[in-house]
Amino acid sequence: MALPATRPTAAIPAGAALSSDQLLEIYYYLRLTRTLEERLVALYRQTKVIGGLFRSLGQEGESVGSAYALERGRNKDILSPLIRNLGSMLVMGARPIEILRQYMAKAESPTSGREMNVHFNDLEKGYLGQISHLGDMIPVMAGITLSFKMRREPRVGLVYIGDGGMSTGSFHEGLNLAAVQRLPLVVVGEYNHWSYSTPPEKQFAVKDLADKAKGYGVPAVTVDGNDVFAVYEATKFAVERARRGKGVHFIEVKTYRRKGHAEHDDQHYVPKDVLEQWSSTNDPVDRYTQRILSADLVSEADLKDIDERVRVEVDQATDACVDEPLPSADTALTGVQVDPPAADQLWFKAL
Repeated sequence: MALPATRPTAAIPAGAALSSDQLLEIYYYLRLTRTLEERLVALYRQTKVIGGLFRSLGQEGESVGSAYALERGRNKDILSPLIRNLGSMLVMGARPIEILRQYMAKAESPTSGREMNVHFNDLEKGYLGQISHLGDMIPVMAGITLSFKMRREPRVGLVYIGDGGMSTGSFHEGLNLAAVQRLPLVVVGEYNHWSYSTPPEKQFAVKDLADKAKGYGVPAVTVDGNDVFAVYEATKFAVERARRGKGVHFIEVKTYRRKGHAEHDDQHYVPKDVLEQWSSTNDPVDRYTQRILSADLVSEADLKDIDERVRVEVDQATDACVDEPLPSADTALTGVQVDPPAADQLWFKAL
């Protein structure tokens, strides 16, 4: 299984127009994503994570690169992530302590322990949490961006979909609606080679996911998903086009899921030589680091400072919440029913 072609190490796309400060900020989010997930693995092995743990190892570049192309802040752009788009949420403003609390189902988590992993929202910061039904966030984001259009707001929505999710009816219905209505929506299709344990050749006959979008009259491009600059440039173009009222745009990112579907999945179905090839020669964080250093745009000291900042930030967030309590049983119906019963009237109080 061949790897995508890479550009010369020192070449920085002229169209990116990123300052040194921006390049360092992108590096910060790449490093924060990986470090935070590594901490979650440690907590998972200590049985402190409730439910599954989903890694984005090898895919951090496409999440960070795409989200960085959006306008961030109150009443700005909105994205909807998948379980492997932690990096995009961090770019939009999610804090490590929120992620840690979510995965450990703490009472002070964004969902008060009712949901886990990245299934939570913060519309003020600009992210709408996914639901577990794959593909369904495409029509949801079509609806949200339709509201942008109807209110004549210069806002754009971005939504992620995996190669497996692109086989669902919801994906096709949502994309068709977005195309017909010329909505300000950018769809990022992740070709990561595995739909749980199903390889692409056993799921669809097209070579590129972009071909599916073209069938609905949607402009589509395929980029190297492990090249942060390529993803950023493609997304920046699509976002600006959508903001000008030109309609939906599809970006296929070719990448590779280097961990199992979740931490419990041992990847026995993945060819070990292919996995090693992607790990050793096509890591998105390593490639990005080499590019910005070889182009003399940042210094190694700058990167070491960020590495230390990230380590301290994750350590402090962990220390602050790891021993926090789980939600108490008498809060289970709060926010679920309009007028929840009093604590002494709950049937499970005596259990």
